[in-house]
Amino acid sequence: MVMDADRLRAETPGCQSGLVHLNNAGASLMAAPVSQAVFDHLALEQSIGGYEAAARQSHLIDQAYQAAADLVGGKRSEIALLDNATRAWQAIFYAMDWQPGDRVVTGHAEYNSNMIAFRHAADRFGIEVVLADDDGNGALDPSALEALIDSRTRLICVSHMPTNDGLINPVEEIGAIARRHTIPFLLDACQSAGQMPIDVGRIGCTMLSATGRKYLRGPRGTGFLWIRQDWIERLSPHVLDIRSAEWVAVDDYRIVDNATRFELWESNVAAHIGFGVACRYALDTGVADIWARIKTLSNTLRTDLAALPGFNLRDRGREKSGIVTFSHQHLPAETIVSRLRNEWSINTSVSATQLTRTELIEQGITQLVRASVHAYNTHEDINRLIHALNALATDQPDHHNRESGRNSSMGAKQDVLNEED
Repeated sequence: MVMDADRLRAETPGCQSGLVHLNNAGASLMAAPVSQAVFDHLALEQSIGGYEAAARQSHLIDQAYQAAADLVGGKRSEIALLDNATRAWQAIFYAMDWQPGDRVVTGHAEYNSNMIAFRHAADRFGIEVVLADDDGNGALDPSALEALIDSRTRLICVSHMPTNDGLINPVEEIGAIARRHTIPFLLDACQSAGQMPIDVGRIGCTMLSATGRKYLRGPRGTGFLWIRQDWIERLSPHVLDIRSAEWVAVDDYRIVDNATRFELWESNVAAHIGFGVACRYALDTGVADIWARIKTLSNTLRTDLAALPGFNLRDRGREKSGIVTFSHQHLPAETIVSRLRNEWSINTSVSATQLTRTELIEQGITQLVRASVHAYNTHEDINRLIHALNALATDQPDHHNRESGRNSSMGAKQDVLNEED
């Protein structure tokens, strides 16, 4: 099946202004059906009241749970809707009954927020955090991870796609190790959900956390958690309310027996409805087709960047994601990102170098430019980025300012899409 990029772009208002959005690892552009679902529910709340609107639209909320379950190959009862991926991840991490001496095994490319939580738990509970070695290409080495497992190991935590490495960790191999040693495996799918197909059964993870705003193209302030059914009642949420538990007597309560035990009563209903629409939109588009197009575009971007004088690709891993990171020998990342946005209408982002990237820190590189592609991007978008970077690096006058950039990209867009799609 050939990806219909024309349709994706036509249904994405942000693509109609001439903007080149290459910050999808931060927050993608919402498709019109997603934003419209949010607007419609807010309008309903405005007209009849928040509780009444939620009751009337309860079927759409139910659909959000099912869409998230379908996205990862799980069951509706295994899904909790939260306000972001970090909340989802922490809901699981702090539900573990940590004891002094317990060990968490993770990798050097783990997300910084997760690293903070590990150290916080080490201070609070006396746990030990162990980092498995890389495989030489930056990805976590499964054999090195397995060698670290002992009787004290309580949890394996891995980021599927790290935030600024470009790499993809070998999660199926890690899942096989987790099953072999009967150790729970928490997968951070913040960047991979919506970018590539995910099947929790094939991966073999026990829990998975993800966000709505990145490659799923959902609203900000949305995320979800998947927990394998047989592990739900083994985990005790660190907070409870009338959503996650039932008050059955003056001196007693009962925690619900599905994944909603990790939710709280109050939530952004409009955003969750939009999140469900975004999940279904990705599924209807075809996540495998989205992934194929992202790989094509990101491979082109890496090839073009590698040929650009003064720029250095900083991606690692044998298999790479749609997240492309690079630096310039003289220009700071903040300068590049700011000028791309203000002068060329190109969105990228600054990504802090992970503390574990010692080879970069020793070179004095603390920040990288991150350009992350999605299926609605085009080769013309990449060409425009490369042209802009070359102009910035050679200090050429800006002949492609915001307004002219919009006009020229809109004029060329149809030809480029017809050629490549």
